[in-house]
Amino acid sequence: MKLSDLLKKTDYRCIQGTTDCEITTLVYDSRKIEAGSVFVCITGAVSDGHQYIAQAAANGAAAIIAEKDVQAPDTVTLIRVEDTRAALAEMAAAYFGYPAEKLTTIGITGTKGKTTATYMVKSILEHSGYRCGLIGTIEILIGDEAIPASNTTPESYLVQEYFRKMVDAGCDCVAMEVSSQGLMLHRVGGFIFDYGIFTNLEPDHIGPNEHKDLDDYIHCKSLLFQQCRHGIFNADDAHLEKILEGHTCEVETYGFSKDADLVAEDVHLFDKGGSLGVAYHMSGKLDMDVEIDIPGKFSVYNSMTAISICRHFGVKTDTIRRSLSQIHVKGRVEILPVSSRFTLMIDYAHNAMSLESLLTTLKEYHPKRLVCLFGCGGNRSRDRRFQMGEVSSRLADLTIVTSDNPRNEEPEAIIEDIITGVKKADGRYISIVDRAEAIRYAIEHAEEGDVIVLAGKGHEDYQEICGKKHHMDERELVADVVKDGNFIK
Repeated sequence: MKLSDLLKKTDYRCIQGTTDCEITTLVYDSRKIEAGSVFVCITGAVSDGHQYIAQAAANGAAAIIAEKDVQAPDTVTLIRVEDTRAALAEMAAAYFGYPAEKLTTIGITGTKGKTTATYMVKSILEHSGYRCGLIGTIEILIGDEAIPASNTTPESYLVQEYFRKMVDAGCDCVAMEVSSQGLMLHRVGGFIFDYGIFTNLEPDHIGPNEHKDLDDYIHCKSLLFQQCRHGIFNADDAHLEKILEGHTCEVETYGFSKDADLVAEDVHLFDKGGSLGVAYHMSGKLDMDVEIDIPGKFSVYNSMTAISICRHFGVKTDTIRRSLSQIHVKGRVEILPVSSRFTLMIDYAHNAMSLESLLTTLKEYHPKRLVCLFGCGGNRSRDRRFQMGEVSSRLADLTIVTSDNPRNEEPEAIIEDIITGVKKADGRYISIVDRAEAIRYAIEHAEEGDVIVLAGKGHEDYQEICGKKHHMDERELVADVVKDGNFIK
């Protein structure tokens, strides 16, 4: 492949050399350079690819793509672009043969609900005979292959590589989570989404290494709707007007608002004994009853997100109903069928905002006791510990404070910070450092009618201690307690 072919859709200046040179690989990690590579210099939070130009040339790179004024050995072609991340996305699309053009692409953005909604979409479409890939926070799914995820939205090169693998595996479509960081850093550049979806927005990811303020966060989310053909939006979200600024797509809405294109009404919660759920009627562009074995109002929104998308694929309402009744997402309000006497669930809620939303939702089911077990990660903001402790103490009847990922901190020190927050409210609490023992305590002391939440770990199957990840899956810890049988089922 010639460099000129990779640059076909990129604005650039050739500073030295020629774009007629042959390229073997497209690389943005200097350690992967080989003879004939084109090296894209990415400026990251930790290192700057522009510092490795001499090394890249010495290792045989044929071309360098830079966004800064740099010098390069005259043995390589030097290309200057405005933004190397944007260029990488465009070049990666060309490198892998523009695979997005052979897929129906679905991008879901929002503060909450992205993960669950993508799994719902995949389930519904696959029950309808489509082969659907998935890219998200938990994993990448390509046919029968599951690849662990390291970012909600991978680097653009990986996105295009996954698209290529999906096409080769016979996929018809892909549902992917699109983070604000992913949009800001051009990780989903180089193609146009067929469908872009906005779930909701709350202040999050604001800080030195993420977004400078709320307006920047909103703006980055809104970029998806300048890069999709058809936009689907939560009509009830207070930030919708700002999200729509500058949009270039067709607009469709869903929600509780009577002005939405798809409207949820007659919502009611149910408890099947150890399992919580929600049911509602949908009217507007579709007329159907929906029931989901996942609790809470947010489950109504998540399912409406999926239904709004899948109706464009001509999916029958019976198929939608059947698919949603069977959906379970690992670590997202994941109910474990331990006992009909009480409800036990695992959820990824790992900050005060998500924990408050979850506990508030669960209180609507009027449990005998709401029990919340959680810890906080080490080497992270201490404010999160105080805030989560206060939220749990205020909303839960019993808080069990334990360890999460202590990383390079002492678990006891983290727990003390959480307890400081717990004492700001008047809830009962107990601290048990070992998470396995804490889970055992929660189950063995469960009372009839309790709802027990294991919060913070979600889909994670490890505990990070002193720089090492040790296997720890809460589902296995629960299974061990059940196997011992030291509680009334």
